[in-house]
Amino acid sequence: MVTVLVLLPTLIFPRSLFPLVFLPVFICASLLYPFTIGIAILRYRLWDIDLIINRTLVYGTLTVTLALVYFGLILSLQSLVHLVTGTISEQPLVIVASTLAIAALFQPLRRRIQRVIDRRFYRRKYDAARIVAAFSATLRHEVDLSQLSEQLMMVVEETMQPTHVSLWLRPPEHEGKQRALWRAIAPVSSEER
Repeated sequence: MVTVLVLLPTLIFPRSLFPLVFLPVFICASLLYPFTIGIAILRYRLWDIDLIINRTLVYGTLTVTLALVYFGLILSLQSLVHLVTGTISEQPLVIVASTLAIAALFQPLRRRIQRVIDRRFYRRKYDAARIVAAFSATLRHEVDLSQLSEQLMMVVEETMQPTHVSLWLRPPEHEGKQRALWRAIAPVSSEER
C-alpha cells in the first residue's frame, strides 16, 4: 500500500517534485515511530513488558478459545433445535443460551489459562508464589521464632537461590531486664461483689 502511494504520483507525473518532497517526509515520519514508542514506554511505565506479554498470551488465548466455544455452541445447539423441532429458522434461544454459557465460562477459563501460562512461561515466578503461599500458611500456626527463622531461610533459598543467606534479628528489648510474669485474674462475679 505504501509502495503504491509512493510510486503512483511518480508514475502519473514523472517530472514532478513529489518524490523529492514526499520521500524525505515519509522517511522522517517512519523513523518517528520507534521514537514515539520509546516515549510511550518511558512516560507510561510500560517497561514491565513481562506483564504485557503475560496478559497478551492469557487474553489472546482466552479470546480464541471462547470464540471457538461460542461458535461451536451455536452450531451444535442450532443443529439440535433443528433435529428436535424440524425448523430451520434462526432461534434466538440458541444465541442467548450460548452467550450465557460463555459468560459463565469466562472467569474459570481465564484462571485456568493463567495457571497454564504461568507454569509454562513463568516457572520460577509461579514456583516462588506457590512456596511463599505455603510459607504464609505455616506462619499462621507456628509461634517458635527459631523454627520460623529456619523455615524463612529455606523459603528464601528455594525461591531466590542466593549464594548466601543470613537472617538478622533484633534482640528482644526485655533482655537483661527482669520480666514480669503475666497472671490471669479470674473475673469477679456480681454475687461476690
